[in-house]
Amino acid sequence: MKSGMISDMKSEMNREMKRAEKNAMKIVILDGYTANPGDLSWDGLEALGDLTVYERTSYDDVAEILARIGDAEAVFTNKTPLNAEVINKAPKLRYIGVLATGYNVVDVKAAAARDIVVTNIPAYSTDSVAQLTIALLLEICHHVGEHSRAVLSGRWENSMDFAFWDYPLIELKGKTFGVVGYGQTGRATAKIAKALGMNIIAYSRSLTPGEGDEVAGFRALAELYREADVISMHTPLTPETEGMINRESIAQMKDGVIFLNTSRGPVVNEQDLADALGRGKVRAAAVDVVSAEPIKSDNPLLKAKNIIITPHIAWAPYEARTRLIAIAVENLRAFVAGEPVNVVS
Repeated sequence: MKSGMISDMKSEMNREMKRAEKNAMKIVILDGYTANPGDLSWDGLEALGDLTVYERTSYDDVAEILARIGDAEAVFTNKTPLNAEVINKAPKLRYIGVLATGYNVVDVKAAAARDIVVTNIPAYSTDSVAQLTIALLLEICHHVGEHSRAVLSGRWENSMDFAFWDYPLIELKGKTFGVVGYGQTGRATAKIAKALGMNIIAYSRSLTPGEGDEVAGFRALAELYREADVISMHTPLTPETEGMINRESIAQMKDGVIFLNTSRGPVVNEQDLADALGRGKVRAAAVDVVSAEPIKSDNPLLKAKNIIITPHIAWAPYEARTRLIAIAVENLRAFVAGEPVNVVS
């Protein structure tokens, strides 16, 4: 028998032994690369069962998704969809862990019909998202990257003046920062904006206009649109919020408003925002999310004026991803113990 075959047999035997030691619970991660491109560890999940990690799985190939799930009892997904067909054809599936806060990639009703528990990862990236939101705002105000590139290209050393700037520079103190969606991330962002000397107003369906807390005063949505110099979106994606930023809502905003979106892409009608940027109704916009990701070449924001687009990175600092994986481990551990947490419905 060839040594390679012996080695393969030994490896398979070792895997079988590990499965037996771990109660043969099979765990599959369908798209682990984005959350963990190699700088973190899956050891916590490996300790709970026989773990298989796929870096990427096709979003629209049901046969591939089902083949990779196989007879797994626990499946983790970030953006690979688990629709009713997949859920109903995965015979041993008992647990779905979403490696994100949003869980619209899973047909939760189909999972519930089969008594499959679905969990998500809440609040792991609150501070990271708040940080990027303000970074985008400051980039609009100062265009740091572009001015640095101008200097590095030699323009400053060849300038007749001791200073130059290619864009109007904006001071934020005293301006009004409007937060649409005053959950944990909206509030964290508002605190940073307040530290910059901005006046904070907020809209939330669960808070009463006219009241306030130590950070923000609450407004009706139309009032917030009318008063805010900067509008920052921090809403979940629901039927009520989908497309809420559109031609009609933009018309209610101040002329020259600055618009930020680090929440969910589909809350914005992107053609309407692009048109408003073209007219100057919206002075500038910065978004970290778009309606279809990765962004498509026909997205109107790609050709819009005064737009900054980042590739959905607000959630992705090392520290936030470390928390994400730690919570994912605890979610599965709690499920195994019969006391599931962070269950979505």
